[in-house]
Amino acid sequence: MNSEKIKNSLNISPAIRVGVLGFGGLGQAAAKVVAGKREMILVAAADQKGYAYATEGLNTEKSVATYQAQGSVGYLEPIGTLTNQSIQDLIEIAEVDGYFLALPNLPNDFIPNVAKEFIKSGWRGVLVDAIKRTTAVEQLLAMREELEAAGITYMTGCGATPGLLTAAAALAAQSYAEIHQVEITFGVGIANWEAYRATVREDIGHMPGYTVETARAMTDAEVEALLDKTNGVLTLKNMEHADDVMLEVAGIVGRDRVTVGGVVDTRNPKKPLSTNVKVTGRTFEGKISTHTFTLGDETSMAANVCGPAFGYLKAGRQLHQRGIYGIFTAAEIMPQFVR
Repeated sequence: MNSEKIKNSLNISPAIRVGVLGFGGLGQAAAKVVAGKREMILVAAADQKGYAYATEGLNTEKSVATYQAQGSVGYLEPIGTLTNQSIQDLIEIAEVDGYFLALPNLPNDFIPNVAKEFIKSGWRGVLVDAIKRTTAVEQLLAMREELEAAGITYMTGCGATPGLLTAAAALAAQSYAEIHQVEITFGVGIANWEAYRATVREDIGHMPGYTVETARAMTDAEVEALLDKTNGVLTLKNMEHADDVMLEVAGIVGRDRVTVGGVVDTRNPKKPLSTNVKVTGRTFEGKISTHTFTLGDETSMAANVCGPAFGYLKAGRQLHQRGIYGIFTAAEIMPQFVR
């Protein structure tokens, strides 16, 4: 196939119609990412109080402005609808190829339960999450046969970590005959924690003395009080992060050899440290070495989560079109760059 034929074959597919479930900081960032793509069009968005749907595509600026001013995209005239069961209602009426679940990971079974709603509805397509916790991913992996029977291609753990860094570890592992350790360290800087309330609560749930349940139950004032004590900085060690189960399922390394930790500064957009993954192993010649993959400090958490999520959605769409359903992780499938 010559270069002209290849070029033409890359441009024949219609834009992938995508939806974003959850329209907090991450969901809004996801909408902005899609706005710059020609291979995808954002046609649907939902939050706790409502949804917006337009076959010709949502106006990202208006959607974000409406949510920030009124607390729901359901107020977006004339395409918004206010409802207390926004996800179920949207699934029923919207023609969407794939959804990014930019939803809270709290409680642990929240996203698995959303997946069950899709299965019940009879909807067929691609679902992508940026889920964090090992136990949540394990619940989804247990649904493999149900998802396959439903005609759903589900891509799990497809954010930054798990996601981008897990995939990097899977690639780096190829140099070695045996993997000794995978160490993921992240730095996140956000100017205002309220823009990412759910994410910050999830991080608090990883701290000593806290659980998923206690973090979820905290009021905004209690979160503020905790952040005042720590000067806005959360230091996290040995987190329950699904990178471990994903690398284990992919047959790369046992979960006991995977560690994840990091520092989150909720009052400063500058990263407190550079996000990286280190993969240590033994080569076939018997040499011990470490590969390190470091993300640029200028890339935000949102960029490193949403970019991969839509790259995996595109890859999932290709699998779905080939009749391949079920569940896959970021360590098993290469994301496809969305132009």
